[in-house]
Amino acid sequence: MRTVAILSGALLCVLSARADDIKVEPVEFAGKAGDCGTLAGGGRYPAGSRIVTAAWLEGLGLPDSGGPNSNASNPADNPNKQDSRWGLLLSKNGPTPDCSSAQARITGVEGMVLTEVGFDFRNGSHCGAGAPRFNAVLRTGSTETFHFLGGCANGTKTPAPQDPAEWTRVRINPSSAGQAFPVAPPGARIRSLTILYDEGVDSVSGEDPKGVGLAILDNIAINGIIVGKGSKGRDKEKDNDDDDDDDDED
Repeated sequence: MRTVAILSGALLCVLSARADDIKVEPVEFAGKAGDCGTLAGGGRYPAGSRIVTAAWLEGLGLPDSGGPNSNASNPADNPNKQDSRWGLLLSKNGPTPDCSSAQARITGVEGMVLTEVGFDFRNGSHCGAGAPRFNAVLRTGSTETFHFLGGCANGTKTPAPQDPAEWTRVRINPSSAGQAFPVAPPGARIRSLTILYDEGVDSVSGEDPKGVGLAILDNIAINGIIVGKGSKGRDKEKDNDDDDDDDDED
């Protein structure tokens, strides 16, 4: 729900968003040759591979009702039995340098002043300094700036309320020099916001010492608004085939 008012000749945009207004849409990205820059010695960076998965899946996450995920006193009698428990899977089944990533594009937040982002992750998921993270383009006046928010390991962690034994909550402050690179200008408004997972099975973290190459997320949070499910479809943003790769080689 958006309310627009004109004040002193300037356009003042006041956004009052609800969880239903915000969409978290899975995107699978496999770049073409050169999409990830150039090689140090010259030449285009190689094309990415079909090694990424981004999808909301039933049974993977926490109860969408907001209730508890388990019954500690009687594990056989789980609460919220019929809840769909949508969860967001982001996976990269290969090496980090491959020009590919699992993403979730967040819409319905454009124009909001960004104050906080975050998510809950299932323990054992990858939680590195680089991924999962938020990529944000913020606007201050007519100036747009890019910001790397997180990644997961740089966020503030607490036990997730719905399942404190098995899930962890992460919050990232765009104004914190240890969590945002660079920090967001005061009053900066969202131009675009994306969750990015691009660290592969060769990347390890304290939460993921073996390099599982995937993260299971839920309760995506933007400015205190929590989104616990999203579209089921996947957007294959850029898709390569063998012919494309062959054509790129000299």
